[in-house]
Amino acid sequence: MGCTPAAYPLLFRFATPRQEPHSKRMLELEDALQRILEVIPQPIPELVPLAEATGRALLEPIFSPIDLPPFDNSAIDGYAVRAEDVAKANVESPISLRLQGRVAAGETFTARLEQGACIRLFTGSPLPHGADAAIMQEDTRVDAARPEQILILDRAKPLDNVRLRGGDIKMGDSLGRSGELLGIGLTSLLAASGTKKVVVGRRPTVGVLATGSELREAGQPLAAGEIYESNRVALASLLTRAGCVARIFPLVADVPDAVRSSLEQAVNECDAIVTSGGVSVGEFDFIKSAFEAAGGELQFWRVAIKPGRPFVFGRYAGKFLFGLPGNPVSAFVTFLLLVRPAVLRWQGFRDISLPAHPGILAEVMSNRGSRRHFLRVKMDPGGNVSSAGIQASHVLSSLAAANGLLDVPPETTLPVGTAVQVMMWE
Repeated sequence: MGCTPAAYPLLFRFATPRQEPHSKRMLELEDALQRILEVIPQPIPELVPLAEATGRALLEPIFSPIDLPPFDNSAIDGYAVRAEDVAKANVESPISLRLQGRVAAGETFTARLEQGACIRLFTGSPLPHGADAAIMQEDTRVDAARPEQILILDRAKPLDNVRLRGGDIKMGDSLGRSGELLGIGLTSLLAASGTKKVVVGRRPTVGVLATGSELREAGQPLAAGEIYESNRVALASLLTRAGCVARIFPLVADVPDAVRSSLEQAVNECDAIVTSGGVSVGEFDFIKSAFEAAGGELQFWRVAIKPGRPFVFGRYAGKFLFGLPGNPVSAFVTFLLLVRPAVLRWQGFRDISLPAHPGILAEVMSNRGSRRHFLRVKMDPGGNVSSAGIQASHVLSSLAAANGLLDVPPETTLPVGTAVQVMMWE
């Protein structure tokens, strides 16, 4: 998707708020997510240097062009030996071997190891022809009277301290599958196989907007009734961690022309927009009407979850609107449940779910409401799960104390000791 201002020019015509034409039926979370994923485009392939690919989604399978290791080599600093020559060596009765030569890492030893001899080598040194084991330097001693003789103080069995060719990866083995995360470990493996560039999914550019006349930037003085805005920083960080390029736009007052102008700029310059605030049914909630006036099509709004019921999803010319509630916890939760999976799929990731970890409830968890409640919880290293604090959608202190979400069904009480799955974002 292009990100230039000319890519999708919009001429907004602002319409005054009106009664919602959309179904008042709240969608279940899975239905809402399915409707989003059905219209998310296929990932756009991009060839990038391996050094810049960590964290991206691999779009083409990769097979190793070489064996790893590419040759038999030593796992230690010491001496290459024939195991049969030192089969009876010990501290009380060392075996003396003639020092035949030396081979460092990156060098080769063309001669064959002779019977009764050894060759000095180092970690990574190619194993010389004729050798079938390596003795650690700590298990040897140089004969002071005869420096060309090495005393072997311990026996060796065939293949001791030897890394065999192809012992890690064989030529033709699969290194990475399409849709796989290029984590640090996989990136390191690809580098070891000689991979220079990889095909990954393009990162979508996502604009982040926050609406509300009461909102102020950090550092500005607060007048009565005003608050500092926090959603854009949190959402931009979540987008970045999900692989997107996040663009934070200025705060938008609850004024029709301001909402129109900001949406117009964001939708023209980005692949998608994530907004917070202005998506409910109040007389100052202008996001939905402004988007429709621009020619956008609202797909649905209202999802049967708590927090986060007034969630909006819309489409315009191959671009997308994710309208999140203004309450910070609601915005955070709806992003994790509905926006994060969408932007991951857009980049080509197979696994788009939040990591789920098993735990045991250390206290009672209750949901007396009619919607699924995603409670903020804290799971300790031992797997004990407790509430992170007050669960109101404006309370950030419990979000800061939490490291996961617990999905509690409607009208349900879970007793202490219940085995649960905690969805974690960090």
